[in-house]
Amino acid sequence: MEICNRLYGQLHHEDNRTNAFRHALWNYLICKYCLNIAGSEEKSVSWSKEITDLHERLSPNEALAGRMDLHNNRIGRNLFLNSCGKEIDVIAVLQQMTNEAVQVGSPQEIEEERENLIFIEKLK
Repeated sequence: MEICNRLYGQLHHEDNRTNAFRHALWNYLICKYCLNIAGSEEKSVSWSKEITDLHERLSPNEALAGRMDLHNNRIGRNLFLNSCGKEIDVIAVLQQMTNEAVQVGSPQEIEEERENLIFIEKLK
């Protein structure tokens, strides 16, 4: 939250690009910091998925927003897996991905976006 507040103020609390950044970063960091305890990348990702999926099930979100969050969580975990053993500037990578995020309006559109961060908020 501190990183997102510093970069985006309160904007990341909406269903926009910055929210996508926050969810992906959250999952990446959980994976990264649990790796030593979990003992493997796969276990770390599994733990992150379990925690963040539970959070989304318990959150009072509209259905499409919940699916958006789950999608962006997965993107963060995939970034972790794809960058294991490499030194990356995760903030810079995710900011670039945020700039390239795709606006969606339906569950089907979410399913079609396998590699990109997504958001549902209408552009102003």
